[in-house]
Amino acid sequence: MSATHFGFKTVDENDKAKHVRGVFDSVASQYDIMNDLMSAGLHRVWKAYTVQVANLKEGDQVLDLAGGTGDLSLAFSKKVGTAGCVVHTDINEAMLRTGRDRLVNKGVILPTLVCDAEKLPFPNEHFNVVSVAFGLRNMTHKDMALKEMCRVLKPGGKLLVLEFSKVAKPLEKAYDWYSFNILPQLGKWVAGDAASYQYLAESIRMHPGQEALKALIKSAGFGHVEFHNLSAGVVALHLGIKC
Repeated sequence: MSATHFGFKTVDENDKAKHVRGVFDSVASQYDIMNDLMSAGLHRVWKAYTVQVANLKEGDQVLDLAGGTGDLSLAFSKKVGTAGCVVHTDINEAMLRTGRDRLVNKGVILPTLVCDAEKLPFPNEHFNVVSVAFGLRNMTHKDMALKEMCRVLKPGGKLLVLEFSKVAKPLEKAYDWYSFNILPQLGKWVAGDAASYQYLAESIRMHPGQEALKALIKSAGFGHVEFHNLSAGVVALHLGIKC
């Protein structure tokens, strides 16, 4: 058995995707409400900054991985216009369905596809921008997924990874207390699911920190990689440029 982590637990790496799917099947319907509550609305600011750094222009081709309920796909679609295309994807069908319905309700119809970031069904050098927001930490083989993201990007294209990261040291204790005491209770009260938000807190701690993720992205084939800490490192936006 090849083992990997699922939060603080050790599981067969072949089973991790199934465990992650169970988490997001459970929380899909309350995902947006919980995001607002957990971050006090800051997730909207983090995503707006990501859109700003993407610096999209009319006609660009964008791949939104782990696109979930469609926040970034919607924002990107406004930038690329009718000449461009945003492909809204997620490995979890329940999340993707929730996002697709939300987009349709706003009058936006995008190509929507269930796909695994480790085996992307797209040709080489196709996209100007690939984004993954709060999804990389759930992937079993991050190195494989990042190499796939590099493969489908055009030369000069951008990878944007928005993800929970290592908070500044003076805030560590307070952040840990909040994560392991408040988050599961919020999950229990709002989504009827404390366990999934316990997993969220654990998965953040198991995810590579800012410098380690920067090195991982570089090793996947990106020429230039930098990161921007947001909210004292609660979240970091990593930007990779394909040579």
